[in-house]
Amino acid sequence: MAFNRLLTIMDELREQCPWDRKQTLDSLRHLTIEETYELSDAILNKDMVDIRKELGDVQLHLIFYAKIASETGDFDIADVLNGECDKLISRHPHIYGDINGQRVVADTEEQVKANWEQLKLKEGNKSVFGGVPTSLPALVKAMRIQEKARGAGFDWDEKEQVWEKVEEEMQEFKAEFNIDTLEQAIDTQRAEGEFGDLLFSLVNYARFIDINPETALERTNKKFIKRFQYIEEQARANGKALSDMTLAEMDVYWNQAKTV
Repeated sequence: MAFNRLLTIMDELREQCPWDRKQTLDSLRHLTIEETYELSDAILNKDMVDIRKELGDVQLHLIFYAKIASETGDFDIADVLNGECDKLISRHPHIYGDINGQRVVADTEEQVKANWEQLKLKEGNKSVFGGVPTSLPALVKAMRIQEKARGAGFDWDEKEQVWEKVEEEMQEFKAEFNIDTLEQAIDTQRAEGEFGDLLFSLVNYARFIDINPETALERTNKKFIKRFQYIEEQARANGKALSDMTLAEMDVYWNQAKTV
């Protein structure tokens, strides 16, 4: 009932509203990205009211894309939903049936992921990385690349091995950055490459200990913003400008912010 109501409203808006009538797949794209990030913020804040609202906004965008495609005769929302149902059934043979008469076993999450990647290759993907969007933020992309590689059986066995790799990359970055001999010229390009390797290895270790690096970094971003804004508030309350304060003075407020 609610879904059909939304479809009807979408039809009416597309026909009667100048703004909705003007939209295209391209014009909606950046708005969809924004809505997705707003949903992400609501999830991080564990704000169920906002999550419900943002889910509605994202759902509207999905219906909007399907509506535009239906006008050109390419597909409609029923095609989208049926296609997704078919894909889910075919990607879960351990639930919905065998493959070529053979029973597929997937008793663990890792087995499910491995089967999923193998099925995608059989469907025509030339690489296990075929489903990783090129425009993903680098940190998220690193995590997805590593998950895809693991699904194909290419991964470390133990987290201790991964940590050894982190320490190895740290030493290589330190050597390239000439941290102990700052008078020497730094090869920025090589240092950047080693720093990238270090970040990639840290993302890998985070995956092994069930930490989402994107979530972890975003929580740290929010924590930093909150503490810095406390400094700004306290400075204003004492009639000071940040530009006139010393680092030692700001550190006092920073340490206070940790206890607030």
